[in-house]
Amino acid sequence: MTSAKPISLSVRLPFNTAEEFLGGYGSNITRGGIYLRARQLHAPGTPVTLEVKLADGQRLLYGNATVSWVTGTRGEGVTGMGFKFITLDAQSRRFLEAAAAAMPHARSPEPPVPRNVGPIDTRPDAVEPPPPPAPPPSQAQAELPSEASGRLLVQGAAGPEIKAPEFEAPPSEPPRDGPIIGIDLGTTNSCAAIVKDGQPVVSRSRDGQSLIPSVVALTSRGKLICGGAARSQLVTNPRWTVAGFKRLVGREYESPEVQELLPRFTWEVVPTESGDCGVKLADRVYSLEQMSAMVLREVKQLAEQTLQQPINRAVITVPAWYSEKQRLTVREAGRLAGLHVERIVNEPTAAALAWGYGRRKSQRVLVYDLGGGTFDASVLELSDSVYEVVSTGGDPFLGGLDFDHAIVGWLLAEFEAKYDALFNDRVSIQRVQDAAERTKIALSDKTESRIHVPFVTLVKNQPVDLDVTMTRAQLVSLTRHLVDRTMEVCQEVLQARYLRADQIDEILLVGGQARAPLVQERITLLFGRRPLFGMNPEEAVAQGAALLAHSLETKGGLLLIDVLPMSIGIGLPGGRFYPIIQRNTALPVTRSYRVSTTKENQSELELSIFQGESALVRNNHLLGVFKIANLPPGPRGAVSVELAFELSNECILTITAKEDSTGQTVSTTYATQQTPDAARKKVATLESEGPELTAEEIAAAKPTGLFAFFKRLFGG
Repeated sequence: MTSAKPISLSVRLPFNTAEEFLGGYGSNITRGGIYLRARQLHAPGTPVTLEVKLADGQRLLYGNATVSWVTGTRGEGVTGMGFKFITLDAQSRRFLEAAAAAMPHARSPEPPVPRNVGPIDTRPDAVEPPPPPAPPPSQAQAELPSEASGRLLVQGAAGPEIKAPEFEAPPSEPPRDGPIIGIDLGTTNSCAAIVKDGQPVVSRSRDGQSLIPSVVALTSRGKLICGGAARSQLVTNPRWTVAGFKRLVGREYESPEVQELLPRFTWEVVPTESGDCGVKLADRVYSLEQMSAMVLREVKQLAEQTLQQPINRAVITVPAWYSEKQRLTVREAGRLAGLHVERIVNEPTAAALAWGYGRRKSQRVLVYDLGGGTFDASVLELSDSVYEVVSTGGDPFLGGLDFDHAIVGWLLAEFEAKYDALFNDRVSIQRVQDAAERTKIALSDKTESRIHVPFVTLVKNQPVDLDVTMTRAQLVSLTRHLVDRTMEVCQEVLQARYLRADQIDEILLVGGQARAPLVQERITLLFGRRPLFGMNPEEAVAQGAALLAHSLETKGGLLLIDVLPMSIGIGLPGGRFYPIIQRNTALPVTRSYRVSTTKENQSELELSIFQGESALVRNNHLLGVFKIANLPPGPRGAVSVELAFELSNECILTITAKEDSTGQTVSTTYATQQTPDAARKKVATLESEGPELTAEEIAAAKPTGLFAFFKRLFGG
């Protein structure tokens, strides 16, 4: 029989903050109730005064409830109870509203039934009356182990027992057949397209969505998920949800630009064995090639569903300002995703292909590509089916994410001014970032927008909301400097080819952030004409990649002439950089460079290959070390080697060496994977081998594009 006598139940959960509670326990709570595992069950219908506390004893939920159902009473599943809330105090109600805002499932008026707990039992006599406990029944305590016990009685909780799975690489190379798709691997979203009946068509899901969020996440059950499913847990589990990682692909963890960006990420960035940026999820470190591969797999699957056939080949786009190393990283990601990467193409170039396809007219256009994480500007000359890039530039650390962070900084300042308090937990920050992004989008159409994030934190043990209104004028004030930086890049790109703004026939806008009214206003002011969308700015890059893929497949249709975005050269004694192939050189290209021995009977030569625009190697990227071995003996300077630097049409570098006296190709190695320590040692060695650089020489090495970032970073 069931006793109608109310009981008091106090539960302490092993979470330190309300945000951790939502991240690890969110699947077990709704507006209508909560599920708790417990060794001692109470029969359905039992009235309960329920108190839920955090690990430090801070109260999270308090009010009256009833036991709605129980689990584990028939020897099936686990023992636990579903509590339906009746009345709650104000703090509890506000917390549940915050949970409902962050998690769609939490909007249910009924207590949740977690997976894998077994069937529920609503019978009033489902539970035998317990024997008289040592403390009175009114003080019964649900037994939950401490965090130190190594396990949690919380279904789906994120705890130390979660094991991240290994990344599964393809078992073998896929057949190199079938259609070639175009893929835009974006910072925020990715998508695929293919040419049908002579026109590029974007792959869409059954509900009409073409964009796949470039997000990878580890669930509380130790499963890796990607795309929309991963993005849905950004707020509830930001530590294990990886978004915006494209900015760090192929970059060294210890580099200054990466170190400055680290505080912006809610997920854990760590160095891999090679010293590049990786991500730690639970107990495992993944490379960003693997993260990118998981997104590419999701895009590949969507394309296969659209075409109803396997996809094994792709053209993948990258920012124009990507280095040699980053392009190779994307190629490796494609391989890990089970794709033959037929070609890498620059994003603004792909957008120009999509816009100019079929127009059959000669024009000079500037593509303004402001995406989620990077900015590129390229000038192309279009003539019939010939697309020639004449100048390109960019900023790899400027995109929509920076606009979001500018709003977040303002919101935190407003909150601090009002409450004299700050918050820095991952979940609250992510919720504010989501609100900032929504506000930025809303202010493209409206002049003001309310920003409301309920129960963002506790101030003096009282829950408070973030609730402010932002105007478009305030957004313009916060982000004008970012748009001005894009204008500086546009001017650099024009000046590199001695072009004036009035010599550009059209300005094409690409990327979601290019929709901002301020962007269109500043472009109109600089060029004297309004820019064109002419196509969906978020799908144009994939469409252009598909057109190039179709051209490769049919061996004709269009001719694309691209350029080298950053100069490639060698390091000289004293730490100076000597460019072999200059920026904006048309591709493909081959350049020769001759080197001679500097010692008697020298058997080996070694050259350090760098990429960048600074006159100093310390400011450029070390691509690798090229070693020339087995040289014939001879006096100093008598043995000479001719080097051929060959760049393909997708900016992939190959170096060969030929010794003059014998005419034989000398055995060589090109070590493209350099650890950060090895790179620093190589730069230090070059600087020590020659005369010390003067202050005037250092000042004269003015950085542009990427290297302007270093200048801004260090206050130069």
